[in-house]
Amino acid sequence: MNEKTNEKNGIFIRFLFMIEKYGNKLPDPVTIFLSLAVLILIFSAIGSMMNLSAINPATDERIEVVNLLSGEGISTILTNFTSTFAAFPPLGFVLVIMVGVGLAESTGLLKAAINVSILKVHKKLIVATIVFVGMMSNVAGDAAFIIIPPLAGMIFYTIGRHPLAGIALGYASVAGGFSANLLINTTDVVLVGFTQTAAETINPDYLANPAMNYYFIAASTIMLIPVAVLVNKYFVEPHLGKYMEVYEEEKFEETTKSEMKALKWAFITILIFVGIIIAIIIPENSFLRNQETGSLINDSPFMASIVPLTMFLFLLPSLVFGIMTKKFKSDKEIVSHMNKAMAGMGTFIIFMFAASQMIAFFDWSNLGQITAIKGARLLENTGITGFPLLVSFVLLTASINFMISSNAGKWALLAPVFIPMFMLLNIDPAMTQAAYRIGDSVTNTITPMMAYFVITLTYAKKYEPKLEIGRFMSILIPYSIIFLIAWLIFIAIWYFLNLPVGPGFNIHIN
Repeated sequence: MNEKTNEKNGIFIRFLFMIEKYGNKLPDPVTIFLSLAVLILIFSAIGSMMNLSAINPATDERIEVVNLLSGEGISTILTNFTSTFAAFPPLGFVLVIMVGVGLAESTGLLKAAINVSILKVHKKLIVATIVFVGMMSNVAGDAAFIIIPPLAGMIFYTIGRHPLAGIALGYASVAGGFSANLLINTTDVVLVGFTQTAAETINPDYLANPAMNYYFIAASTIMLIPVAVLVNKYFVEPHLGKYMEVYEEEKFEETTKSEMKALKWAFITILIFVGIIIAIIIPENSFLRNQETGSLINDSPFMASIVPLTMFLFLLPSLVFGIMTKKFKSDKEIVSHMNKAMAGMGTFIIFMFAASQMIAFFDWSNLGQITAIKGARLLENTGITGFPLLVSFVLLTASINFMISSNAGKWALLAPVFIPMFMLLNIDPAMTQAAYRIGDSVTNTITPMMAYFVITLTYAKKYEPKLEIGRFMSILIPYSIIFLIAWLIFIAIWYFLNLPVGPGFNIHIN
């Protein structure tokens, strides 16, 4: 957009252009991650010399800054250099799932499925549908970050809208809406363990359960859908303008009869695969359940297998679709399509190398944990009470998300401090946990500590090869800011109406 057009835009749109303008002057993301890694090394040495430390509220153990430039620190870096990269979870998740998703795209299965589904969904509902699916897909764990953003970009491209807006919408729905869902999932199970332990320090008889936030989180899902739709309509798409690339004519062609037949059998293949999985997990002694508790969610082989299962969910119907449309006439052609699907992953792998080292350095140095604990203690000493304290807690959590992206990692540090403190102020642990989940979600979209930020940037470069980090950040920031504002208003309404947070759990302690 030119300056004349920019002058006609509102203040917030001009703010986004400013973010884009100055953000584009930043170095390449790989350079940024490597530079941050170097700074962490330097700060670890300085922090160690200053004897910086903090008491872990969960274990009462003293956490000290580890000097990564010492002999022992350098030894740790060098001996773990390869494994840090090879074992980096997002790297394996993406490469495994892309075998299936890439083949689905290469064969035309995704294109055909999108064309058919779009014809059945009213155009005004497409954006809302993407948001809802993005939030709900978090039940599949990290797989959602890999599947939803590129799929949303493809949908936007297909209907003639800016694909970057689709990718941003998909990523914001998964990352920013991380704590919004209509189903109880792994996150609920993981958090409640820390909440229970922290609450017992004040009330040994307190009993938490995974559904303790259900009413609030389910309602948040409904609330965020129109919010995301409005952000996309009034801020993101106006900021991006019209996509200038020429759309492929073939994408507007109707699906052929042979493709429809192949699509039908691909869908049947999915149903058969899902049916087999369901049949396997239903028995209480299933090998995919936790062998001690019988749980399907908490620490179970099933949840640990989500990534390969997702790969097969795309791979098997893609093979059926490719064979029936005669795109696969031999095994060599199947391998050729797989090679094509994985060919563009070089840039992503370089990103992951830099990100894995930086995040590992930050973890080994203990700088993130100490900062989080110090920030929590500072808030505890402010003397703020009631609802303003909840808001302050949300903002603190959102800020810590720029240093520690792990949902469980942050709560392990914050729960022992804030659960007891809020209980003494008559606030139920369920409400405290709900407030934490807001702060944990809203900055997920823009924190560089979230490895999937770089992955999504890689997806976006498919449509805009020269895309710079400033431009990309400028289309994600509106979601973080407005999600935060909307969620704070929502929790204020919930708080002052004194609505139950979950079944049997209220805002205040009875």
